[in-house]
Amino acid sequence: MFERAGLTVRGARAAEAAALTALCRRSKAHWGYDAAFMAMSAAGLTVSEDSITAGRVLVAEAHDGRVLGVAAVDPQGAIADLDLLFVDPPAMGRGAGRALFKASCALARDGGARALTILADPNAAPFYERMGARFVRNAPSDSIPGRELPFYVLVLEEAA
Repeated sequence: MFERAGLTVRGARAAEAAALTALCRRSKAHWGYDAAFMAMSAAGLTVSEDSITAGRVLVAEAHDGRVLGVAAVDPQGAIADLDLLFVDPPAMGRGAGRALFKASCALARDGGARALTILADPNAAPFYERMGARFVRNAPSDSIPGRELPFYVLVLEEAA
């Protein structure tokens, strides 16, 4: 568990999968994407009970119990992938994203990773740059054919 003024980052609970998926979809839709785009993105915005049970999903929670955001890390040996990181729109800009990112880095490090890769939505790119991630190249979207997304790497020793 990680605590920051006004919020706690904890492991997700399996019963939260549907609510966390809904949060991811609200957060993505916040950027004005149309219904067709959102439908194509649905699989990548889904938080599975299996990921939660495996200990890969983190939740930022306000002290009053409101869920503010969610992140998931996919360990892949020395390199982990930030599978998702979404903040509920009303909580954006209040530290939940930063807390989730730091906790995701710690989770990846604890799993043996030395680097974290991030395939970012263009709207989130400035956030990842502020967190210290280095832009490597544009890479194909895992959801939208023909779409290119910024791909970042963060060396975890630098993010300590």
